[in-house]
Amino acid sequence: MTILGISAFYHDSAACIVQDGKIIAAAQEERFTRKKHDEGFPSYAIRFCLDFTDMQLSEIDALAFYDKPLLKFERLLETYLSFAPRGVKSFITAMPVWLKEKMFMKRVMHEELAKIGDYDRKKLKLLFPEHHLSHAASAFYPSHFEESAILTIDGVGEWATASICSGNGSEITIHRELTFPHSLGLLYSAFTYYLGFRVNSGEYKLMGLAPYGNPNSKMVEEYISKIKTDLIELNGDGSIYLNQDYFDYATGLKMVKEKKWEELFGFPKREEETELQHHEANLALAIQKVTEEVVLKMAKEAQRLTGSKNLCLAGGVALNCVANGVIQNEGVFDEIFIQPAAGDAGGSVGAALAAHHIYFGNRREPQKPDAMQGSYLGPDFHEFEILQQTKKFKPVYKKMEEPELYPKVAEWLNEGNVIGWFQGRMEFGPRALGGRSILGDPRNPKMQKKLNLKIKYRESFRPFAPSVLAEDAGEYFELKSESPYMLLVQEVKEAHRKELPEKYHKLPLREKLVFERSDFPAITHIDFSARIQTVHKETNPRYWELLNAFKELTGTGMLVNTSFNVRGEPIVCTPEDAYRCFMNTEMDYLVIGDYVFDKAEQPEWEKEITFEKD
Repeated sequence: MTILGISAFYHDSAACIVQDGKIIAAAQEERFTRKKHDEGFPSYAIRFCLDFTDMQLSEIDALAFYDKPLLKFERLLETYLSFAPRGVKSFITAMPVWLKEKMFMKRVMHEELAKIGDYDRKKLKLLFPEHHLSHAASAFYPSHFEESAILTIDGVGEWATASICSGNGSEITIHRELTFPHSLGLLYSAFTYYLGFRVNSGEYKLMGLAPYGNPNSKMVEEYISKIKTDLIELNGDGSIYLNQDYFDYATGLKMVKEKKWEELFGFPKREEETELQHHEANLALAIQKVTEEVVLKMAKEAQRLTGSKNLCLAGGVALNCVANGVIQNEGVFDEIFIQPAAGDAGGSVGAALAAHHIYFGNRREPQKPDAMQGSYLGPDFHEFEILQQTKKFKPVYKKMEEPELYPKVAEWLNEGNVIGWFQGRMEFGPRALGGRSILGDPRNPKMQKKLNLKIKYRESFRPFAPSVLAEDAGEYFELKSESPYMLLVQEVKEAHRKELPEKYHKLPLREKLVFERSDFPAITHIDFSARIQTVHKETNPRYWELLNAFKELTGTGMLVNTSFNVRGEPIVCTPEDAYRCFMNTEMDYLVIGDYVFDKAEQPEWEKEITFEKD
């Protein structure tokens, strides 16, 4: 049985193919269209999935969409009626889109599918699992657990904004739901907006900014108190009630009522690109701490309701890897599995798996370490395609096969060079995991600044993640488990830290970056933390071999790993994308498969950087 899962029309469209319960291929539409967070129908992603499996659309048994559009429409109508006459402008803006596209989802899907290929409309079954069930399925079914608690948290699906479920065998049971307009995801997005970042794309920036706040300051304490007193009511089970007097997302065109927030926190909304101030970093820290407290309470409630010692996480808030680390450190659960594509894109996987196991009643057989295959589920490119796609640029390259390749790239990294690393299948989800990565030396004190300003063209305060040999992770980090999907933050071990000067927290944000905080300054954040990827030989042998070669050369089995893209662009998908990004930045070498491109040897290139703010 073959099921096509899709997510579309909100934030991150994606497609996935599941055959006999196994995830075969998955990709986000943005990678093909080059439009970040593309929310259109995932035509290109579907075509990739079909081509990869060598199938025609007519051979698909069912198509599973990741939520119920009519139920979402019901929520929209009821919300506007509840708040009337407020929100008339927003209502008028939203209705034409809903009436044209989302109310008639089956018709829209058939029209879009007809552009892809021929099929029998009567034979193709269209299924619509609920949004949070899709999230829950995306986390539980790929995990290796026979049974588990499942916690899903995001902005909003149809009505639910968070859910606690249990998974057992092939079954998922929903125990509790938090419903709109009360949402931890929307609360975090509101602060993202107020602090000058873009909603649905800047939340990770807010998380990166939080450690620049002073954890010992009275200002942070006051902000936390104001959030809990004026903005939310937090209950012991992790459920929250948001005071709608301060928010505008339910019926308005903005996240918050800015004047009321300015009165509450004492400063106006930050404008994009302006210099960050201490009070803004302190507010970021305050909402991060509140978020961690809420998530931990929800996790404890999930354990209480299910009695399980395993936890599966999904939904956009599950990408808050600092909060994930807090859950792990609390020791409530023995093991945690986080869906690597935890946001809406991953809903395509969950929808297909929910259809397979719940609708069609097929038995589940858990796989170890999990069924996501390292999240390497996208397209790969063979030698002919690499040369064909880069041919028009008349590049200069050298073929360098194993075992020569890894020691040579390690040598370049040791010399301070930045490497574009394009290998195998593209990752599914927001993290680059060694398939489409930009790499550097974590020991180099200038590497963070170089990567931010000369490669990624982004804010200097943002940290970079380490990729570390799985067997060596415990030597460098306070990590209690594997972290293959870069979704856990833990601290650098005390033995590798360096002492900070007095009054460090009072320094301007930019000056804090000057000080080396550990033996690995390029990956150590302000609070001595790091967002860790453990690299396993079984799932990515080429990346593991490179890390091992770097260890043999330097004694350090770790590299800086950031996504292969520039600011405002999706991660590269094809060799052509990779070469363009390489030439448009100050990367030193590009390695695609066995082919090495040295920047110094390439023909003259006129830079094409036209990135948008992300």
